[in-house]
Amino acid sequence: MSDERRIVIVGAGPAGVRAAETLVAAGLRPIVLDENARWGGQIYRQPPANGGFQRSKKTLYGFEAHKADALHTTMAVLLPQLDYRPDTLAWACEPGRLDTLHAGREIRVPFSHLIIASGATDRVLPVPGWTLPGVYTLGAAQVALKSQGCAIGQRVVLAGTGPLLYLVAYQYVKAGAQVLAVLDTSPLSRQIAAAPKLARQPSTFAKGLYYVGWLKTRGVRIERNVTLVGVHGEQGVCAIEFRASTTGSSTETLACDAVGISFGLKPETQLADLAGCRFRFDATNRCWLPELDAAGRSSVQGLYLAGDGAGIAGADAAELAGRRVALALLDDLGMAHPRGAGMRDAASLESSLKRIAVFRQGIETAFAPPKHCAAQWPDDMTVCRCEEIDAGTLRRCIRGGEASEINRLKALTRVGMGRCQGRMCGEAALTLLAEETGKPLAEVGRLRGQAPIKPIPLSAEMVADDDLAEIPEEARDE
Repeated sequence: MSDERRIVIVGAGPAGVRAAETLVAAGLRPIVLDENARWGGQIYRQPPANGGFQRSKKTLYGFEAHKADALHTTMAVLLPQLDYRPDTLAWACEPGRLDTLHAGREIRVPFSHLIIASGATDRVLPVPGWTLPGVYTLGAAQVALKSQGCAIGQRVVLAGTGPLLYLVAYQYVKAGAQVLAVLDTSPLSRQIAAAPKLARQPSTFAKGLYYVGWLKTRGVRIERNVTLVGVHGEQGVCAIEFRASTTGSSTETLACDAVGISFGLKPETQLADLAGCRFRFDATNRCWLPELDAAGRSSVQGLYLAGDGAGIAGADAAELAGRRVALALLDDLGMAHPRGAGMRDAASLESSLKRIAVFRQGIETAFAPPKHCAAQWPDDMTVCRCEEIDAGTLRRCIRGGEASEINRLKALTRVGMGRCQGRMCGEAALTLLAEETGKPLAEVGRLRGQAPIKPIPLSAEMVADDDLAEIPEEARDE
């Protein structure tokens, strides 16, 4: 690849793989950086190549097995035509350059064009006891199942809200795990009200209904409109306490040894932030997102976003968006669009993405995070576990008039300054700040990204990307 056309894709999930496929079909050789050891992203995460266990794609991905297989196969075919770099963390971004970490080496990767397909992470809203050993996010529960071949516990309760709640429950029961209950904080009435928009994707809607019915026939308890009171235990989880809508003010305690909890997904936008992209508040995603045109171009020339990192829309939309940004990049290079099997024109891709966007609005209506939950958090409940900041500390700072904006609150209390860089506590801090000030989320600010966006070792050796050619292939991972 010439210096004028040094194209880098961050992420090898559905969006990244389809972007790479389109660019390769046009005669380009992009660099693909992936934090995971194998391509597929979170939704189509593959087990380790030598993981010591075997599970079929049908078992791992259920109804989506054929989609997972198609994506995995596509990437396998593309490998000789890519500069593919797995186990590589992109931890900082400056104009024309990414800083990455691989095998203990910090490698600076220059680019002329950058596609960020960074995916999403769990939206975490804490409950008392959420820091106990045995409490996981739903995403982590999936990682354990897909990458490690194990469940998070022997008696599992899954709680929170969002379609992932039912998918993970289905995957766990299919794998032979014991799921005692699914505790959904969203009321059934909201899910019924969202049905017309959800019906815009009839096959996806039908699968969601199937998961619920299938779980019930297997004896999994499903409760909706639940209030989560807390997780109990000392050295680990022993029970979860909740209030069901049918029991009035009384609470119920359900014995278990593991809890998976999340309130939907939120986009990973840190790299776009560091790259200088303009942001806007998106009411559907309930967060700040990079400003994009219909093709996925950001406000920074030569920088594009696709997939859930640009706004939660799911795996199908990610594949479409990956193809669309690749076409936009080709347009900006003055190159013709590729033709052939699997290739679609820009107008067709955008039409499909608009239809999925309506479905996504239905999802957010059906599974909105609980309102005013922060008002119920006790002062001694940890909000930021990296820095050990509790809700009382944040409240005192806000009520004292010292902070009404999230970055000011961060500066004064250190919330969001730890290893997770706000991934686990950022949503909670914003929610509490909005509750205490009486302002909507859009008016309490955006937690600004800082490099490194994930921890890196101080001992890492700095290597220029061009110097990699001087390192023998077999020695690069030593």
